[in-house]
Amino acid sequence: MRIRISSGVGEGPTPLAAFDAALENAGVSNYNLLCLSSIIPPGSVVERVPYQPTCDEFGYRLYVVLAHQRETVPGKSAWAGLGWVQNPQDGRGLFVEIQGDDRTDVERRIEWTLADMTRHRPWPFGPIQKEVVGITCRGRPVCAVVVAVYESQGWQN
Repeated sequence: MRIRISSGVGEGPTPLAAFDAALENAGVSNYNLLCLSSIIPPGSVVERVPYQPTCDEFGYRLYVVLAHQRETVPGKSAWAGLGWVQNPQDGRGLFVEIQGDDRTDVERRIEWTLADMTRHRPWPFGPIQKEVVGITCRGRPVCAVVVAVYESQGWQN
């Protein structure tokens, strides 16, 4: 399985509009997002590439792990991050989704969370990987998103 990591930031007249703008920037705004828990199946390859649909998939289901943070206070920031680890032999792994108002804090909590989650599992994992994005509110609401896209699926199935 190919899992793509995409991120985006957005601004809008409302927090929901800012969220939609961030999803658009990440390439996933025209989907019905179905959020998954944080397990990466064996055989998976995780890539940092912007998500781009291969055809008109408006309204399709999109299976994702999603981190998002909104902010409405001028001068404050919204940060979202995904962290992950994988077993080097078979690709199985774990995602964590962390959000907050400070990049350093988001990155630190990604590392702490994954360190704790991996010690409970019997497999070895490779180094911690991260994708973190942020935006500062200048007056209008803002949102930051990072999304791990598993796959899309139409409604005819």
